[in-house]
Amino acid sequence: MELRHLRYFLVVAEEQHFTRAAERLEMQQPPLSHQIRMLEKELGFDLFRRHPKGAELTAGGAAFLQEAKAILRSVELAAAKAARAAQGFEGTIVIGFTSSAAAHPLIPGIIRAYRDAYPGVHLDLREGNAAELTEEIEEGKVNLGFLRAPVSQPRGIGFVQLLDEEMLLILPMGHALLEKQQKGDMPTVSLRALADEQFILVRRHGAPGMYSNLIEACENAGFTPHIASEVERMLTNISLVAAGGGISVVPASMKDFHRDSVVYCRIRDAKPALVAPITLVSRTASISPAEKNFLDLAKKITRQHKKN
Repeated sequence: MELRHLRYFLVVAEEQHFTRAAERLEMQQPPLSHQIRMLEKELGFDLFRRHPKGAELTAGGAAFLQEAKAILRSVELAAAKAARAAQGFEGTIVIGFTSSAAAHPLIPGIIRAYRDAYPGVHLDLREGNAAELTEEIEEGKVNLGFLRAPVSQPRGIGFVQLLDEEMLLILPMGHALLEKQQKGDMPTVSLRALADEQFILVRRHGAPGMYSNLIEACENAGFTPHIASEVERMLTNISLVAAGGGISVVPASMKDFHRDSVVYCRIRDAKPALVAPITLVSRTASISPAEKNFLDLAKKITRQHKKN
């Protein structure tokens, strides 16, 4: 049984006449009659009661008509859904992110814009550190990820650096380095002034690029930083600074956390300059249309963000 047999049957049932049905189907009447006979033979019963004025559905034909309509309707829906999936309008993609990357307004802006543009695609959002997300993308468990600096660059994985942002120093409220600062503007502190401070940093495996850049900048300033604590997430840095456990550095987009108990400062004289990238990670081959649409939209939103 082929779908065209069902379509032939449906038109004959609607026209109740083989000749009119053949004209509607743009075919000759004898081949149409032959195809219906083949269908009846396969089913094992007559679909029509033939008479000089046309054709009437039998009881079996009437019952089969409803099922044939449902089958054809289902095929049409399946074809439409498949076409939408092929264009990236249907499906599911898993988006990973680190907490510090998600703190930048660009990331929720991209995700919101994608939801609005492709409401038929389900987004499964997952948090992790940079190492975890890169590994899960490589294994196919996550489709795309937002992180800061890449921890590794496996073959088959692409990294698109969307933007860089300034790193800020975090001091607890009332710190001695703030005594001579003018009120109103964001304070500026020389990196050399931090030689005797206790640093709270994200563990090297979670943020290796920013970690190593800070160490290098401190050594270029003439000292090796004293590391009091290493944590898994940058949000924890800020909480520990607020608790008086030391000082830290975070991307500028995180400057609204714990504003009642910490002070964010610009860093002067850091070489290399301390910056925090935002990187979009994905596979380079065998990506789905939905993933490609996400990548393209993320780049477009980033360009708009840089203009603003």
